[in-house]
Amino acid sequence: MILIGQYDSPYVRRVGIALTLYPLPFEHRPWSVFGDAEKIRAYNPLVRVPTLVLDDGQALVESHAILDYLDGRVGPERALFPTTEPARHQALRVAALATGLADKAVSLLYEQRLHQEASALWVERCRTQIAGALALLEAERARRPGPYWFGARIGHADIAIAAALRFIAEAHPGLIAMAAFPALATHAAALEALPAFCAISQPFDPPT
Repeated sequence: MILIGQYDSPYVRRVGIALTLYPLPFEHRPWSVFGDAEKIRAYNPLVRVPTLVLDDGQALVESHAILDYLDGRVGPERALFPTTEPARHQALRVAALATGLADKAVSLLYEQRLHQEASALWVERCRTQIAGALALLEAERARRPGPYWFGARIGHADIAIAAALRFIAEAHPGLIAMAAFPALATHAAALEALPAFCAISQPFDPPT
């Protein structure tokens, strides 16, 4: 398999970390949607990352769809989303909140970096949405004392949260004070110390 995209993307990174944790062998092509658009277009006409090229040449897009496929490939014993309810929909919900948080951070980045004049209304909207999601996730994580969000085993929800927080910290330094979110800060710090997170990482490279 080939994973296309740079690891400063929270979406590419969550897929790369999951592939490492399963573990499944893969080749990484750190292509940028800005600098390497034509290379990516050959596999994905949307020119989006992550793109996962399977061994038969078929390309999967969108991080959740990719991870759903990979969970099915490794089977229920190694899957990183729970396979039974209610744990499954609870984990899906947290992962969706985390990726939504990352979406707002990416949107804010593009508004500030790629527009000649950023919309104050849009910037404030994104900031409010980020703060609201963090407050909700902080309250929920604080009620769960275990090492991971859903018990003793790492899952996709954990990975998505850590990847989103890392992206926000690097793409928007000073936007949030993590001291206000101690449960999330502790959660992310513990994950970032794991070998898979250290291996699947790169400094943030802003779009130009």
